[in-house]
Amino acid sequence: MDAPEPEQTPFAAISSQTSRFGRQYQAYLDKSTPFTAYRWIGTGALLLVFLLRIVISQGWYIVCYALGIYLLNLFLAFLQPKFDPSIEQDEGMEDGAAGGLPTKQDEEFRPFIRRLPEFKFWYSSTRAIAIGFFCTLFEIFDIPVFWPVLVIYWFILFTLTMRRQIQHMIKYRYIPFTFGKTRYGARK
Repeated sequence: MDAPEPEQTPFAAISSQTSRFGRQYQAYLDKSTPFTAYRWIGTGALLLVFLLRIVISQGWYIVCYALGIYLLNLFLAFLQPKFDPSIEQDEGMEDGAAGGLPTKQDEEFRPFIRRLPEFKFWYSSTRAIAIGFFCTLFEIFDIPVFWPVLVIYWFILFTLTMRRQIQHMIKYRYIPFTFGKTRYGARK
């Protein structure tokens, strides 16, 4: 009374293999989570190899520029709070309520929560650099441009956006980094 097993369709076989590879990939990502310094060293090395490829081959400046703009966008999202105090203040003024960060001791403490967490910042950066490196393998992405203009424009864009971000950080008194902050722990 053994019934023959129905044969697996090619789509089901491919689907099961891709889900298995996806689970393995996610397991490796999960294992790498506590090793922040090593992850960033690997990403820095990948970025260095990418930049060496651009310099040695003397091409793919548009790919490098697009990667630079994307990494700048990720960095700004990493620096910004998830709940922007300027937007909350504007909404509070419309409602007639006073908003903003706590200014007195008796007001509620609100911790800094990033718009883009560190792990997602690292993962998106690494993936973008790998895609950029992959794009340098194809001549179709090697568009001839005058690269000094792109470099100057990127530095101007970086300077203006970082100046605006630093002014926002000073105005609303938040620090997106943990070094230099007071840490309370057990006394020795």
